[in-house]
Amino acid sequence: MPAALGYTSPAADHSELWPDSMPRLAVRHLTVYHYRRPVRFGEHRLTFRPRDSHDLRLIDTALTISPRAKVRWLHDVFSNSIAIASFEEAAAELRIESRIEVEHYGLDNPDVAVEDYASSYPFQYASDDAPDLVRTIERHYPDPDRQIDNWAKAFLNGHATVQTQDLLDRINSAIHQQFAYETRFAIGTQSPAETLARGKGTCRDLALFMMEVARAFGLAARFVSGYLYDPALDPANNHADRQSLPDRDVTQGGGHTHAWVQIYLPGAGWVEYDPTNGIVGGRNLIRVAVARDPAQALPLHGTFFGAADDFLDMQVGISVTRHD
Repeated sequence: MPAALGYTSPAADHSELWPDSMPRLAVRHLTVYHYRRPVRFGEHRLTFRPRDSHDLRLIDTALTISPRAKVRWLHDVFSNSIAIASFEEAAAELRIESRIEVEHYGLDNPDVAVEDYASSYPFQYASDDAPDLVRTIERHYPDPDRQIDNWAKAFLNGHATVQTQDLLDRINSAIHQQFAYETRFAIGTQSPAETLARGKGTCRDLALFMMEVARAFGLAARFVSGYLYDPALDPANNHADRQSLPDRDVTQGGGHTHAWVQIYLPGAGWVEYDPTNGIVGGRNLIRVAVARDPAQALPLHGTFFGAADDFLDMQVGISVTRHD
């Protein structure tokens, strides 16, 4: 895709992470399903294409599917770009590979310009914004013993008002510090109450937990799915291991799809928080989909027609590298 005339990247100092002012990232996402015998496939829904914006610009994309599939594109209710793959051939292996290249201008801990009336919590969203935010403000998961509420309210320290950004920063950092990160390949996300009880979760679990905490304060929050650039996993950096990196560059969630949170702050818009890594801003995050709930932002799902034991396994490989 040719560069748009007059395009200017946001002014920011990327020198600590990026070697130049126009960083490019390449993402390869390969999924392979194996079956005991050839099976027929139902429609598969693919959410791999990033959301173009002022801080993330899609340069190139390629989608390879075997067996052959007819692909149609649509925008879902959240304006995510969705590919629907339809198959006619049966096969014992289904292989889906997505390759993308982006220019990335994500900011590290950005200085967001929140409206004066929202700089301190509590505040109410403006009447123009509230109708469009209402479903992202509502609590989505039960909290019968008010455990999520109690965990959230501890951040107020008994004060009637607190600085909004400080409140969210502390919540983001606390989740990163208090909850262990784990990988889990089973479909689905555990409930926020379960995450609190277990004290650990996947990036999707931790993102959902922070969403419900934010919603407990009446703040609009939405789920983000995409990819994470981890410098320690990039061969171009020639790092022998993670020990050679400064603490700020050691990240969790690389090599998989990643999930984080956006919270709406008047004047600043949707601000990104990655509780898995305790990061504010999108310096190493590639947005692909936003949704009100994690179940609405699955990277890939579909069906097959055959016996239950025909499915053998699924292999997923994801790499995010600098592409100079």
